[in-house]
Amino acid sequence: MNPIQAVYDWYRNTLRNPKYRWWLIGGSLLYLLSPIDIAPDFIPVIGQIDDVLLMTLLVSEVSQLLIDRVKKNKSGGTPEVVADAQPATKTPVDVNAVQVD
Repeated sequence: MNPIQAVYDWYRNTLRNPKYRWWLIGGSLLYLLSPIDIAPDFIPVIGQIDDVLLMTLLVSEVSQLLIDRVKKNKSGGTPEVVADAQPATKTPVDVNAVQVD
């Protein structure tokens, strides 16, 4: 597995866990505001890449959580059920088959 994909999956799964959600959001914001980074901010362009990537990931995942919550409130179900929704009814399809010679 790609290490970047592994970090993304870990971040997403941890953020979706209600027990660790606020710790991860707070830690992400602290990292963004901290002068101590993987790539220091005083290095042009490279210093901002890690901050931009983390901010993008944080905003996209938190917005997805909010969208799931709104869908849950509208449907009365759980967000996981809404995200993996299947058609509620499976109607049979009648086909009049004709044999072709």
